[in-house]
Amino acid sequence: MAFERALPGSLASRDPVVFARGDEIAEVWLNRPERLNATTETMVHMFNEALDEVEKRPPRALLVAGVGRAFCAGRDLGEANPEGEDAEAILAELYNPLILRLAALETITVAAAHGAVLGTGLGLALSCDLVITSTTSRWGSPFGRIGAVLDSGGHYFFANLGIARAFGLILLGELLDGRGAFEQGLVSRVVDDAEFDDEVSRRVSQVAQGPTQAFLASKRILNEERVPALAKILSLEAKAQGACATTGDYRSGIRAFIAHQDPLFTGR
Repeated sequence: MAFERALPGSLASRDPVVFARGDEIAEVWLNRPERLNATTETMVHMFNEALDEVEKRPPRALLVAGVGRAFCAGRDLGEANPEGEDAEAILAELYNPLILRLAALETITVAAAHGAVLGTGLGLALSCDLVITSTTSRWGSPFGRIGAVLDSGGHYFFANLGIARAFGLILLGELLDGRGAFEQGLVSRVVDDAEFDDEVSRRVSQVAQGPTQAFLASKRILNEERVPALAKILSLEAKAQGACATTGDYRSGIRAFIAHQDPLFTGR
């Protein structure tokens, strides 16, 4: 049986993104478990609204988590229109600003990433400062399976593993489990499913009770290189996705994915 995370009872809601805050810790929960928290335009706007609240009164730590069997399986392609959507604009104007905003946030962020951590989910999780994952999680962005270009900052995050490993993940559509993601340096900590919630709670509290001004100083130093580099990659990905969206392979891949069929790529 797959490990599932429940929304804390005090936060009971049907909203697809749930925001809550205590005295020291704020939380953003992706809450669309029936779709593995696949993101929609509405969810992006709600996530940004949550970050608005964080910026008004910064907590000492921000937890980003997902309800159900997955952290986030990527963008919900049920919203996609492969025949006519502006793929570059969707990234440049909707998704990329959120990923970059999360990376640059003037608050220490902790991602609790279990289950599927793919596509947009990968970008959101790895934009956080401390990334805790479960052993059974699955990390990657197999965009080649749908004829699309890796996005959500994936080129930046994978290149940090080494170019050879990046090409393996991109060209072969490989996925890393939680242990592999930790051993290759993609995430901060990995823990068994049975201990996952306790570990997340313990580490978020540890960060929030620590010298958070010193932590923020370190974040600013590390972000001097990280944020501009990530911003450049996100921009390049958006332009590449826009060009790719004009190809037959892209249209075929998206249509096949939506129809639960195998795509037929022609290289055009």
